[in-house]
Amino acid sequence: MATMRSNLGIMKILHLKKRGCFLLKLLCLVALVLIFCEFLIYYVVIFQCHWPEVKIEAHRSSKQSSASVLKAMFLSDTHLLGEIKGHWLDKLRREWQMERAFQTALSLLVPDIVFILGDVFDEGKWSFSQAWADDVRRFQKMFRHPVCTELMVVVGNHDIGFHYEMTAYKLKRFAKVFNFTSGKLITRKGVNFVMVNSVALEGDGCTICSRAEAKLMKLSHKLNCSQQHYPLYRRNDAECAGEDSALPEEKNIPFKEKYDVLSREASQKLLWWFHPRLILSGHTHSACEVLHNGKIPEISVPSFSWRNRNNPSFIMGSITPTNFSLYKCFLPLESRVVTIYCIAGALLGVLILAHLQLLSPPFYFAQHLIRKHKAV
Repeated sequence: MATMRSNLGIMKILHLKKRGCFLLKLLCLVALVLIFCEFLIYYVVIFQCHWPEVKIEAHRSSKQSSASVLKAMFLSDTHLLGEIKGHWLDKLRREWQMERAFQTALSLLVPDIVFILGDVFDEGKWSFSQAWADDVRRFQKMFRHPVCTELMVVVGNHDIGFHYEMTAYKLKRFAKVFNFTSGKLITRKGVNFVMVNSVALEGDGCTICSRAEAKLMKLSHKLNCSQQHYPLYRRNDAECAGEDSALPEEKNIPFKEKYDVLSREASQKLLWWFHPRLILSGHTHSACEVLHNGKIPEISVPSFSWRNRNNPSFIMGSITPTNFSLYKCFLPLESRVVTIYCIAGALLGVLILAHLQLLSPPFYFAQHLIRKHKAV
């Protein structure tokens, strides 16, 4: 009798050890999947990106040449959700994705300067003081950056509203946080950038519009590159190509002036005033490359958020006072991350069923059912 009890005790201990070992394996699998999908995948994908090479003046030494190249990163349309339309799960998922992507890019690529081309917030045009402060706090946490990297932010229509919603109060509130003014000139390593409030280029003579245009005219002779939210005028996205361009069924939809793109008049003014060698814009959430007047390239930068597209990206630019070269860096696909989770979930299910001996060979499984039926 004592021997039987002893054997039963040993069997229980072995069973508990076996169960504990199995649970530990499951936890390790879950932890590995989480670590990969929420951290490591960003390093795996962004590690493949690189700064493009750019031609530099022949008379410069290699050390001078390297130091004279400005490494600039451009992203757009982060659309941080607000308290009105923002679901907590959507906020958690998409903001974590942007934070990890941005922080990984900073650590691996170490840009000199980062430009965000508008629509930082989704509800800036509606937000009251407390909601605005909360959105700003979340932005500053997500897009924190070291001293060696500058962050410059352009205003978008979702930040201050479309032209009919734009007010001096909203503009000042944005300017106070991001030190933004339309027509602001930034010069780094001999490269001039002008940040444009394209929402104010309505051309109707409103006070904000008049001031913005007057400042742009004064700065026109200094421009090398331009960043703004609205793209310059184009009929549609029919000529846009690439895997992150607009969907085929959307490419031929006509753009509405002053809503989807700048008006023809405002676009021509910017081109006449500045003769820029490069224009970067956001707003459409899709990629596009357009040549204005047959020689001035405009790059529409896609949204940085999974909320707006499955394959977000950002632009890396190596820029000198006389030349530039661009490279597009894609972030992890949201669909790929979801697929990894689904495969891991299915694998977990199979392991649990196998552990419970519910995946035994068909003969034994059938025999188990017959015995069970007889017992009843």
